[in-house]
Amino acid sequence: MGVLDRFEKGVERVVSTAFAKAFRSEVKPVELASALRREVDDRAAVVGRERTVVPNEFVIELSEADHAQVESWGAEPLADELAANVTEHATHQRYAFVGPVTVQFEETSELETGRFLVRSATVRGAVAPATSTAASPRHPLVDIDGQRYLLTGPVTVIGRGSEADIIVDDPGISRRHLEIRVTPDGVIASDLGSTNGTFVEGHQVPAATLLDGNTITIGRTRILFWTGVDDDEDR
Repeated sequence: MGVLDRFEKGVERVVSTAFAKAFRSEVKPVELASALRREVDDRAAVVGRERTVVPNEFVIELSEADHAQVESWGAEPLADELAANVTEHATHQRYAFVGPVTVQFEETSELETGRFLVRSATVRGAVAPATSTAASPRHPLVDIDGQRYLLTGPVTVIGRGSEADIIVDDPGISRRHLEIRVTPDGVIASDLGSTNGTFVEGHQVPAATLLDGNTITIGRTRILFWTGVDDDEDR
């Protein structure tokens, strides 16, 4: 099954099987996905050895009718599926992001029904989806329940609340539970006064300097931490 086929299946799963049918004469979700993939390819920039950075924030401008259709069927789940599709495409192409992938819809009266425009930007954030990019002391990598994140900012907050950089759905985790800070002297994990504490390699600690391969436990969630031995470039 191809990437776009999986995208269509995802749209049907999170919205409804009638979703695609509603776009028979208007903008179709698969057209939006294809346009985002083209935007990523067209704006790919080689910034170092084996590192090609692509945009991570996207705005899709829609006509009034198409925007209303998107809203009626659920803009948020469609945006999530589009972001996931872009991330999957970037993984296959060995592209790198410098921040989280987001998709937003905007209404404009300047477009006719069935027409749309895509705007994109490369915006650095605290974390980015880990595609093919290797971990390094400058940009470590964490794996949380199978989701891999590259730490692209100096400080990353993990917690259950919406204000966290990485949100984990675990009732045993505080809203702002754990901070991971990348410093010239190493990567430091600090508990942010959580209710249930933070454990590194099974030991409860207020703070600890992380080593490659360490396991951090918060609530019932295990976080695997990696950092490479080479710090060649911004990898």
